Parts: sequence; C-alpha cells; structure tokens
Amino acid sequence: MTTVVVIGAGVGGLATAVRLAAAGRRVTVFERAAEVGGKLGRLVVPTGAGEFRFDTGPSLVTLPHVFADVLPDLELVELDPIVRHRFPDGSVLDSCRDPHEFAARIAALAGPGAADDWRRLWRRAARVWDTSWRHILTRPLTSPLDVGRMAWRLRDLAAVAPGRTLRGLGRSTLRDPRLRMMLDRYATYSGADPRRAPAALVAIPYAELHHGGWYVPGGLARIGDALLARAVDLGVTVRVGTAVAGIDTAAGRACGVTLADGTRVPADVVVANADAEHVYRDLLPTPRRLARLADRSLAGFVVLLGLRGQSDSAHHTVHFPRDYDAEFDAVFGGRIAADPTVFVTAAADDAVRPPGHEGWFVLVNAAPQGAVDWTVPGRADAYADRILDLLAERGADVRDRVLFRAVRTPADLRDLAGAPGGTIYGTASHGLGGLLRPPNRGPVPGLFLVGGSVHPGGGLPMVLLSSAIVAAQI
Repeated sequence: MTTVVVIGAGVGGLATAVRLAAAGRRVTVFERAAEVGGKLGRLVVPTGAGEFRFDTGPSLVTLPHVFADVLPDLELVELDPIVRHRFPDGSVLDSCRDPHEFAARIAALAGPGAADDWRRLWRRAARVWDTSWRHILTRPLTSPLDVGRMAWRLRDLAAVAPGRTLRGLGRSTLRDPRLRMMLDRYATYSGADPRRAPAALVAIPYAELHHGGWYVPGGLARIGDALLARAVDLGVTVRVGTAVAGIDTAAGRACGVTLADGTRVPADVVVANADAEHVYRDLLPTPRRLARLADRSLAGFVVLLGLRGQSDSAHHTVHFPRDYDAEFDAVFGGRIAADPTVFVTAAADDAVRPPGHEGWFVLVNAAPQGAVDWTVPGRADAYADRILDLLAERGADVRDRVLFRAVRTPADLRDLAGAPGGTIYGTASHGLGGLLRPPNRGPVPGLFLVGGSVHPGGGLPMVLLSSAIVAAQI
C-alpha cells in the first residue's frame, strides 16, 4: 500500500488526505499547530454576555460544487447580498447571484447606461471564466510544456479581457467610477494591486456572482472540523502539535520527512500543505524556485469586535475610501494606509454570538512581508482606533457599542497561518505571469504541493481544486 505523509492540516492538506485515503492510500498528516484548519482560524471569546465565535480566516464560500466530493453533506446558506458596497458618496450597491437582478440594482444606482456597461463586462468575464476553468484552474501544472500551454491560454485571456490590467479593463468598460472601484477590489482577493493585476482576474467577480456567496452555519471554521472527521473516518492519522523540520530525499526523490524532534518518518509520497516559500526556503531548500516567489501578496490588519445590540448589517460590507489609489500606494509601498478600505463581516448567526449582540470581523489591507513594524508600542491600538473612526465617518459608528475588541496584525497572521510576513495568498498575481503559481509537483519526484500559494491559487475553492489536482496526480 502506498504511504503518504502530508505536511500541514489546512484545507488543502486535509482534503488531499481524504481523497487519497478514499483511494486506498495510507495517510498520515502532521500539523505543527494545536488545531487543524490552517487559515480557517477560529477565536472563541467568552464574556459576561455569552460567547462570541469568530472566523479569523475566510468568511465566504464560493464555487460550492468543489466541496461535493470531499464534504458531500456540508451545510451552506446562500447570502443575499453577497457583499454590500458602501461608496464614498454614501451610495450603496448590494451584489447578488441573479445577473438580471444585479443589473437592475446597478441601474437603480447609476442609471441604465451603467447597467449596460456591466452586462458587457459580464459577457466578457463569462468567456474569461470559461477559459480559465477548462484550461487552467482544473488542470495540473507539471512541466515546462504545461507552462507553455498555460501561457498560451493566458494570451487568450488577455485577448478576451483587453487592457493589460484589471484597472485598465474597468476604465475601458465601465463609465461609473463606483463600478470601477468595485471591480478594482477583486484584485485584492489574490493579494494584488489592480493597477498591476492582469485583466484576466475579472474571472474572480464572475465566479463569485455567478455561483453565489455562501456561509456555513456556525462559522467557516467548521469546514476544518468536518474535513478532520471525514479523514479520521477514512483511517487517516492526524497528529497535531507536531512540526516537520525537513523533507527527506534519497536517490533523487522524496522519501519521507524529519520531524522537529529528529524522528524520521518514511513515505512513498510527501504532500506539502505549507506556503511554497516555506517549502523552498526551509523544508527542501530550492533557490531557483524560491527566487520566483519574491512578489508577496497583501497582508491583513484585523480588529475583532464584540458589540452590544444588533443592527441590519449585511453579512459582508465593504466601506470604500475616497482615494483608492492612495491606499494601494501605501500598502504596496510598505506603509500604513491612512484611509483604507474597511471590510466588515457580521454573521447573522445566533450560533456565533450571544443574544442581543453582534460580532464583527473588521479587515483592512496591510503591507506585505512585514514592511511595517507592528511591534512599536501603541501602533496597533492606534490604528484600530483609526479604523473605528473611519467606520463612524462612513455611517457605521459602533464605538459606543464595543463590549470588547481584539487586534491582530500581520505579525500575528504569520503565526496563525504560517505564511511568512502575514501574507494572505503567498505570491501576488501581478502581470500575466503572476497567474502562474508554483506548480503542484515539487522539484523532486514524489513531492507535491497543495494550498493557496501554489497552482491554481488562493481562496477556499482554489485550494480544493489544487487538492483534486494533486490527488489525481498521485
């Protein structure tokens, strides 16, 4: 029987373990943290009013069909709006899955011409998505020939989405500045700057709006719990609190791992569910591949709020700044943005909040690679104060409702997610070449990489697709 060692019990690692165990492989998973789930973090805060439960990682499920084979019984609730967009002029646009209804909402906001603009963009985005799905997202990247094939498809995508960047596509297609601002935001889904991100990323809003946005009752961290239960049922051994120090090789192929305590664990196949930079810098030093990972994605600054009382907040609300470019200049220039976009998740779920209360997960973009020293005394708290002031200025003043707050900086995200510098998606998707993430096959036979930092990219659905690709290759 083929033996497999999986490094990391994130979604990619656990999903791959489930698939391989179901196919008859003997699988052991080593996770350095005390809990599984990786970036599907959970924070439980007991208070006198009751218990708050926060998702500290992803808060939205898209492409729900990619979960079907690993978690066929996963409970999902569709969101409408998927995202509430609050623009600097005070206007609001709620996105939804029905394209005709969404176009009607755009027309109500900005007129029939703006709705026609969006329909034209939507048709183009559908073609980009179809090409991406058939030729890139569901296929392996294993050799230089595959790189050439995918590069050819990327040129196809550039032809479908003219304009070298997502920003250029928006300016050439959408007359209303609010719609252009909304489109720009999707570059940050891959940790990129819309002024440098390829126009082919228009596939991201198409995927979200075509397939809908979904929530897991009780919080998305339950996905990690469900994957763990499924893996154990299939006979997978999962060892938490057990770090891997290195990947072992013999005769030019992976042959197991060495744990932090020096124990060597042999295996026929090794799957690394860790950031590609960590793999190629620490676990199996590979300078050539490491050099290609220098363009790191955005990080995040998070404020968790326990609030007295309840409001009519949408599950997801984006509060846009007056000067979006100033925010990108700051965060990609290694500075703190004075007037950032503020993304709020407020789950309308009694299982994650005490009665009569709300829990808000508040996220702003932050500079990658630890460019800002968040250990300076008072800096993080002062910035959290600034974010609450901005929310008040943008019509969401909760300062007198705060029961508690907790702040997480990019330095905290480093420890939580294992991503160096607190990056969200590993390498940023800048330029057409930025769409080609590190391949799923490692530099030696018998080693495979899975997760958001490798092909086909970051986010829950992409991680599930990377798992399917890796399991099929093995």
